[in-house]
Amino acid sequence: MNEVPSIETLVSLILERLKKAESEILEQWENPKGTKTKHFFIDNFLPLEIAESIYEGFPKNASGFHDRESFREKKRTSANLSDHPQILGNITYAIQDQRVVDCIEKLVGMSALEPDPRLYAGGLSMMFKSDFLNPHIDNSHDGQRDRYRRLNLLYYVSPDWGFENGGNFELWNYDRTIPKTITCMFNRFVVMETNKDSWHSVSPVQVDRPRCCVSNYFFSVNSPDATEYFHVTSFDGRPQEKLKRLFGRIDNSVRNFISKAIKLKG
Repeated sequence: MNEVPSIETLVSLILERLKKAESEILEQWENPKGTKTKHFFIDNFLPLEIAESIYEGFPKNASGFHDRESFREKKRTSANLSDHPQILGNITYAIQDQRVVDCIEKLVGMSALEPDPRLYAGGLSMMFKSDFLNPHIDNSHDGQRDRYRRLNLLYYVSPDWGFENGGNFELWNYDRTIPKTITCMFNRFVVMETNKDSWHSVSPVQVDRPRCCVSNYFFSVNSPDATEYFHVTSFDGRPQEKLKRLFGRIDNSVRNFISKAIKLKG
């Protein structure tokens, strides 16, 4: 498409789609299957032409993206939206628009949700063959530790993406033994709650083309369970990765201790 859709246009389209899917969203949210983590996903999130143009805005060689690679994860991210085509910034901030926040807040039965315009944890992500994200719970707070992380919002835009391509979103049971897989299909929007037990991951990518995602997070001064707590992003291994599981738990404990002691970001 030639003309870049404005934030206002995208907000209108998002609100229309959420309203149309209201009953589907409520059913999924209140009755999570395969996991205790509440979540929903809706397909055909935006008109096809717009979804395709968002995908085309991603640099296919991940130019300008930051490499994140460790035993915990392997992916590439960017929060410098001004370095990329305008449509990528527009869709990111459309999802953060207060009207969208209010709509999703009402749908999931939460209150006082706030967006993250500083993109402390959000922005753009790309994954390539063999990239992955091990089971983890997200950092409990925002960068200033003023607000609790409450919702993850993920919009997938890689065309013709099937389960066999890998790179799929996974929600785990409490013991991290069995995942529920949500294929990151083109034009699919996923929302999940974030709390002490919302373990999730991304399976290794199996194909030689990029998996592209627009990520956003909503926060609240209220904690998910009305208690005060703090933890850094905490990783575990997959069920067959026993050494990663052992090392991950030691690593989590050390980083939590240090972060609490000197108030580092997680």
